[in-house]
Amino acid sequence: MPRHTPFHSRTNVLCESQSWVEWSGYLSAQMYEMDHIHEYNAIRLSAGLFDISPLYKYFIRGQDAVALMNRVITRDASKCRVDQVIYTAWCDDEGKIIDDGTVARLGEDFFRMTTATPTLYWLQDNAFGMDVEIEDVTDAYGAVALQGPMSRDILQQLTDADMSDLKYFHLLETKLAGAPVNVSRVGYTGDLGYEIFADPDHCEKIWDALMETGADYKMLPAGMISLDMARIEAGLLLLDADFHSASSSIFELEKTSPYELGLGWMVNQKKGHFVGQQALRHENARGPATCTVGLEVDVLALEKVFAQYSMPLQLPYQSWVDAIPVYSDADQRDHIGRATSGTWSPVMKKYVVIARVKPQYAKLGTRIYLEQTVEARRFAVPATVVKMPFFDPPRKRE
Repeated sequence: MPRHTPFHSRTNVLCESQSWVEWSGYLSAQMYEMDHIHEYNAIRLSAGLFDISPLYKYFIRGQDAVALMNRVITRDASKCRVDQVIYTAWCDDEGKIIDDGTVARLGEDFFRMTTATPTLYWLQDNAFGMDVEIEDVTDAYGAVALQGPMSRDILQQLTDADMSDLKYFHLLETKLAGAPVNVSRVGYTGDLGYEIFADPDHCEKIWDALMETGADYKMLPAGMISLDMARIEAGLLLLDADFHSASSSIFELEKTSPYELGLGWMVNQKKGHFVGQQALRHENARGPATCTVGLEVDVLALEKVFAQYSMPLQLPYQSWVDAIPVYSDADQRDHIGRATSGTWSPVMKKYVVIARVKPQYAKLGTRIYLEQTVEARRFAVPATVVKMPFFDPPRKRE
């Protein structure tokens, strides 16, 4: 039976739709109102408040904390300064991704790792013989993400810390409405945003303060549907949608590497040994088998497909995650990959898709074809390879 997060007493009352999904054993709201669009608009125009408590959270402490992190992640943990956060991946021995997430350096020999999959035993296996303590603190901290252009202004009303001093992918310890919190300037929406970690005893107070202050900014609590739309616009990948964990995949075909997912920039081959290093070195030399790209679907061509049935254009009202065939030709004879997730972007007025294709079709401007089914018939709709992230406002980093 799904458990309740430390914010459930508040989210349950606000969730008018009573539309819930299980996330890592916890109940998580899909949407609060009967329709998700107001929540999406709040994220892009004001701010949205998400309960992200189900994220797995681990503390890594001790003399060998840096050595362990460097053994398991693809980036160089020694270059992560205290009060800095890095986005990274970790792989198996074959260089296939197990998961991606954030690593925050809370002290010289103290890290916090957030993951989407249970990672405790894997960390413990890799820590054999090291002077390090690994603690699962998933239940010891509630967490919310405040995301959107007004998020800094809202937080500033509740703390004495100068939020304008908090840089992108950095963190600080402060008090929010009098409660001690850890605030990171990160997020999963591709916009200005923050993640706030707190003791469960303070979570209700923090939620109430954010909701009260946020009301003046038209902030709304937001659920997983609007979050998924935002993360696709931001070109951010989702586990079990855009990739699968190598630790739980049965077939080799389901496994992917950082290079195949467009995350090769986070593979640091100059540091010491890390899990999957040799396999990734060989792959980098020969080139990945597939490449992750952004696609912009030709909406006018899609409209003509529906017109054949005297139907109006139908665009996805919310995001989708599925394996959709992609072809190099309109006759659908040359299969070159798959689309993995997509959404109509209300803020950009574009139909955007994340896909994996053969490397020769990954060049910007390449025209390829996405399969679309209408009235039980398959059509090839043209799409163009474009740069990701699709949505990337300067305020995210400023």
